Amino acid sequence: MSNPAIFAATTVATTAAAAAAAEQMRQEEENMTGYNKEDLDGWEFKIVRSAMQKFKNREVLQQLCQEEAQAGWEMVEKFDNSRIRFKRRVERRSNDHLVTIDPYRTRMSGDGSGTTIAIIIGVCVMILGGLLFAFLTFGR
Repeated sequence: MSNPAIFAATTVATTAAAAAAAEQMRQEEENMTGYNKEDLDGWEFKIVRSAMQKFKNREVLQQLCQEEAQAGWEMVEKFDNSRIRFKRRVERRSNDHLVTIDPYRTRMSGDGSGTTIAIIIGVCVMILGGLLFAFLTFGR
């Protein structure tokens, strides 16, 4: 197998592993959130995520809960350092225009998810591409 083929196979395997991990997290969340009809009647739920696992920091967790409380959200449980489930009564939607946060956010603000992570991934891809080019050009 040539070096580009090895690189491509590694990329495909890494992508498949990331997709499998995301599916496992989704399945775990589904299993951990078993509700009956009475649990759901008049309530809405959401999960807020932190790509950088910021919820291990107690101050960050408290800040998040305070911000979510502005919109009537209550913490139900902390799955791990990157996922927290909240609930609120549906009647609280009528006050959404009064809060300073997006009441339906599902990502921690200032978490680095989004632009920062895209830049980091882009730089890593460029470095790996440069290394692969150098190896293929000068490594023979």
